Amino acid sequence: QVQLVESGGGLVQPGGSLRLSCVASGMMFRIYDMDWYRQAPGKQRELVASVTSGGTTNYQDSVKGRFTISRVNVLKTVYLQMNSVKPDDTAVYYCHARDTAYWGQGTQVTVSS
Repeated sequence: QVQLVESGGGLVQPGGSLRLSCVASGMMFRIYDMDWYRQAPGKQRELVASVTSGGTTNYQDSVKGRFTISRVNVLKTVYLQMNSVKPDDTAVYYCHARDTAYWGQGTQVTVSS
């Protein structure tokens, strides 16, 4: 069965960096566009960044220039490099295979001093 497993979350100070990973199994990873979403307490889940099967990337305005999404198809992994993090980046981060019902379980990112 299809699984998406995120890792790499944790507590980081403002201005710090974190790299999230999402490893896929049970699916032909290379053909899917992949997204990173986040959900902060009391807020709706929102799209943070996306990478197409061809490698084209897009970002939410609030993370442009700070976050980088990338993928390594042979490893069936999508990454989210988070730099210059802010308290507003605190959320549970989820990876998602676009146009499918496949979601990871989420990884908590907390930005705090």
